[in-house]
Amino acid sequence: MQSDERPVRKIIHVDMDAFYASVEQRDDPSLKGKPVAVGGQHRGVVAAASYEARQFGIRSAMPSVTAKRRCPELIFVKPRFDVYRGVSQQIRAIFADYTHLIEPLSLDEAYLDVTDDRLELGSARAIAEDIRRRIREETRLTASAGVSYCKFIAKLASDHRKPDGLTVITPERGAEFVASLPVSRFHGVGPVTARKMERLGINTGADLSAWSLPQLQAHFGSSADWYWRICRGLDEREVKPDRPYKSVSAERTFDEDLRDPARLAAEVDRIAGYAWARVERAEVRGRTVTLKVKFADFELITRSKSFAQPVPDQAAFAIAGQALLAALHPLPKGIRLLGMGLHNLTEVNSDMPAQLGLAI
Repeated sequence: MQSDERPVRKIIHVDMDAFYASVEQRDDPSLKGKPVAVGGQHRGVVAAASYEARQFGIRSAMPSVTAKRRCPELIFVKPRFDVYRGVSQQIRAIFADYTHLIEPLSLDEAYLDVTDDRLELGSARAIAEDIRRRIREETRLTASAGVSYCKFIAKLASDHRKPDGLTVITPERGAEFVASLPVSRFHGVGPVTARKMERLGINTGADLSAWSLPQLQAHFGSSADWYWRICRGLDEREVKPDRPYKSVSAERTFDEDLRDPARLAAEVDRIAGYAWARVERAEVRGRTVTLKVKFADFELITRSKSFAQPVPDQAAFAIAGQALLAALHPLPKGIRLLGMGLHNLTEVNSDMPAQLGLAI
């Protein structure tokens, strides 16, 4: 795992608890203790759900109509991304007191390499505890943290005792910890891959570790090496400050092949919502919209449209996707998968022209 010349890394993954929804409950006391969803009520998707809402099975990226059906008492709140970005900056300022090696994943989570104990607190656990204390005191919000020797396990650990939890996994316990978890929890194993693994009898990390690398390669191709390593607790990726995003996307595989234009248009709107929620979390904008289409016979094509200015909002993003889809009609065959992505990315900043925005 680590060479003898190099100290074992000490990595913390900090993940805010139901971040958007918690900010709304903090700022509006009448929402405390109630099921809250951040997002559009009539169209679009849930950007975040409070823990009270999650008890009804409501989660981020779920269509708002589905969420309302599951919980009629659900309270929808319009997103305030400027506020969330401001709180996120507060939190990152706290991180910076402990290390300069900070890799933000989104507004509400980040990796920190604290191998160098700048404040001489004595251990990575103590650093994580102090960070969580300061977040609570300075923002009135809670965060969960995972502490480990690698990024993969630190991220798993931060989710282990949510909300407001702290989990430490030492190198000696790494492989055992991963073995005990379902593969659906693994970062880098999406829902489609998790279902495929389960069909092959791979339900846990222990099941995955029983497969040889050639066996995994036969079923999972280029991803096999990653799966083989993580189930053994091996991950040598470094924490990279200001990690640049190359693209942000989302896709959906359908239970049946689709050809109906109205149905496909509705799916583009839905997938655009999923993808745009990730765009907002990543704090980026982009100038190129890409539509990914996989046909019933597994033929895969992509179509793209680039703009002079960054795509300003979800509505414009969805409209671009609809135009790319419309250009494919009449379809030669059914579609089994649609995806939408945003490329040529830049970070969100206050200098972006506000007049480009469209009402959603």
